[in-house]
Amino acid sequence: MVERIQGGGILSKSGNYKIDATSGLVGGAEQRPSPNCDERPAGIAPSLVVLHGISLPPGEFGGPHIEQLFANQLDWDSHPYFGEIRGLKVSSHLLIRRDGALLQFVPLHLRAWHAGLSRFRERAQCNDFSLGIELEGVDDAPYEDCQYATLIDVLRSLFGHYRGINPRHVVGHCDIAPGRKTDPGTAFDWLRLYDGLGATSGN
Repeated sequence: MVERIQGGGILSKSGNYKIDATSGLVGGAEQRPSPNCDERPAGIAPSLVVLHGISLPPGEFGGPHIEQLFANQLDWDSHPYFGEIRGLKVSSHLLIRRDGALLQFVPLHLRAWHAGLSRFRERAQCNDFSLGIELEGVDDAPYEDCQYATLIDVLRSLFGHYRGINPRHVVGHCDIAPGRKTDPGTAFDWLRLYDGLGATSGN
């Protein structure tokens, strides 16, 4: 359930995205399977959520290029920028489009290739123990209201499904790869996210 609160904030009372423990699929998400994933190390369950910002080409929204990139189907010659990332093989578990639509590329129990060289506190190789959520956007332009609404609802569902994840285990790509990555950027409103989750701290 998503409810508007005073001041325009969004409060998600409970996550409406049901997670299938066997398949790792998120109910209500459009499925766009990516080959860019593999098994997590034995005995490792997700305990971190990494938020990203992405647009392809940079600053352009709504096209098919993000999905094509994650599916290894991007035409590298169709835009000058794509030549700079030619051959890149990446993925994320989830993508939230500008209109709030939720897409899933990798089952949650598998390892998506989203974090790269990274560290969270004392642990390196964040792909091993994290879930990646891409927000369609750029660092310096506001994200949409409906993106926050979907993100909050998804996170509430993840908190309910994974005992090791709480608001203190939600970070930006910039936090786990400082100096290398800047997303989701200065335009991402962390206070709005925490207010929407109904918590500014966790255990």
